[in-house]
Amino acid sequence: MSRNDDAGNGTRTALIEAAARLIATEGGAGLTLRRVADEVGTSTMAIYTHFGGMPELRRAVRREGFARLAARAAQVRESDDPVADLAVLGREYYEHAMTNPHLYRVMFMEEPLDAADADARSETFGALVAGVERCIAAGRFAPADATDLATQFWALGHGVVALQLAHLLSAEEAIGCLGGALLNLFSSYGDDRATARRSLLSARPREVPSLEPTQR
Repeated sequence: MSRNDDAGNGTRTALIEAAARLIATEGGAGLTLRRVADEVGTSTMAIYTHFGGMPELRRAVRREGFARLAARAAQVRESDDPVADLAVLGREYYEHAMTNPHLYRVMFMEEPLDAADADARSETFGALVAGVERCIAAGRFAPADATDLATQFWALGHGVVALQLAHLLSAEEAIGCLGGALLNLFSSYGDDRATARRSLLSARPREVPSLEPTQR
């Protein structure tokens, strides 16, 4: 890859992140060609060069967010504990939101432009459904509609993330809430509570107590 290619990719990423920041902080009305270009320190022509226009840039913001989330999900390796693996997917979702808060807001807190724009989530949600299906197949979760269970799991994670992004929960409070809520959720899905607790503990990163449920 040439230096020009590197510079072009850098400008494209910067434009996407600037657009995400403007949408997240000011809403769609704050997104204009001039504002985005000024944020990056480039000309409006750069937006046409990389995206073709403002509608395409809006779509690129959501696609970039879901591409980053999909890359995180793809790094999760299957183990012999599907419930722990599902918890790791949830952890990656949380970390994605905290690392890319503006992109996250555009992905999940802004109305999609149309059905095609909304469908950008299909790959990442599919990974979540597949994770739930593994838990059912292994007998850890009772037989049920995997899409329904995955939606509940997603809704739980999104709720906690939204509260933290709004500064209504601290990081410590959010992580503690997630751990306890996931323990209750997995138990309601049919998993043995003690076994679910062990899975959650094994899913946490070694350096931080992420997803550790509060002892009860």
